[in-house]
Amino acid sequence: MQLSTRITGLTGGGSDGWDVFLKARAMIAKGINVTELTIGEHDIRTAAPILRDMHAAAMNGHTGYAAVPGTRALRQTVAARVQARTDVATTPDNVLITPGGQAALFAAHMAACDPGDTALYFDPYYATYPGTIRGAGAMPQVIETRALDAFQPRAAALRAHSKAARSLLINTPNNPTGVVYSDETLNAIADICREDDLWLISDEVYDTQVWEGHHLSPRALPGMAERTLVVGSMSKSHAMTGSRCGWIIGPQDAIANLITLATHTTYGVPGFIQDAAKFALDQGEAFEAEIAAPFKRRRALAKGVLARQNTVGLIPAQGAMYLMLDIRATGMSGEAFAYDLLAEHHIAVMPGESFGSSAAGHIRVAMTIEDAGFEQALQTLCAHADALSRR
Repeated sequence: MQLSTRITGLTGGGSDGWDVFLKARAMIAKGINVTELTIGEHDIRTAAPILRDMHAAAMNGHTGYAAVPGTRALRQTVAARVQARTDVATTPDNVLITPGGQAALFAAHMAACDPGDTALYFDPYYATYPGTIRGAGAMPQVIETRALDAFQPRAAALRAHSKAARSLLINTPNNPTGVVYSDETLNAIADICREDDLWLISDEVYDTQVWEGHHLSPRALPGMAERTLVVGSMSKSHAMTGSRCGWIIGPQDAIANLITLATHTTYGVPGFIQDAAKFALDQGEAFEAEIAAPFKRRRALAKGVLARQNTVGLIPAQGAMYLMLDIRATGMSGEAFAYDLLAEHHIAVMPGESFGSSAAGHIRVAMTIEDAGFEQALQTLCAHADALSRR
């Protein structure tokens, strides 16, 4: 039997960008010691108090079908958090709880786009973006950003595609680049969305990880609340990656229809996980800062290592748990360098090409191992790049 083109065409006929990661995992399975600087997985586990609350909720019987939109208590907590951070009126009716941020991205595109509509996104991009758009039946259209501009999107590049599109997906703080979009950039994006009647899908899962500048949610800009769907998640802010609990913030009518979609697809999130998510959010910003602190600290370590050499360049690391490193001085592509580094030193990084053509000649490093090991791996990476540049 033939499978649908929808499912067989998710990657567009090419790689899904995970090849180096999978090779590293295969080496680990054979007993080879590999330093993994690949995926955005905290080196700490979910905090014990959150797990105790989750266990208590399960033992107290919250293991049946939970309300599909999310429990009222969690929706109220998320709404209050968003309103406090953005000064935009937000109620539980503006919130849908989803099985993680990835499910929220898919649902948001299902809400914004009809089959065949053009859905825009910026390159570099998180590896699942184009496949998510294809899965929702829309046509992905990438817009390049430039290392020369520190990967800040340019209004002119967006305008070249916006009139024929239905939606635009943005991500700030950005994965993979670590760039935080400036107020100027976000205001220009908002202007174009209003002028050309675009839905804006704003992936804000790294909003608690800002090292320079500040995070501005575009939903807070004039005239944007009614055309913006914000994706959030407990994964990065609270080290709850495996719990799969996220949300969409949007206009009430959009959320009402997204609840219908959830009824026919995911049928909600387990109640005991939602209870634990509420407990985690109730710990406040001090707890979120504690979860983010290792990445801020390792960023400082990385800047020190990189300042002592001149082969590997650092894209401004303003937020998120990643560094985007320029290795073009080696004369290699990001993919070739990543494979070479893995073979020679058993250090696994993500090639820039995994995130689009704009990041060619770069690599993404996740700051997700303990400090001493992270610093040593970066020193080895830089020494390897320097040796390659001298050949």
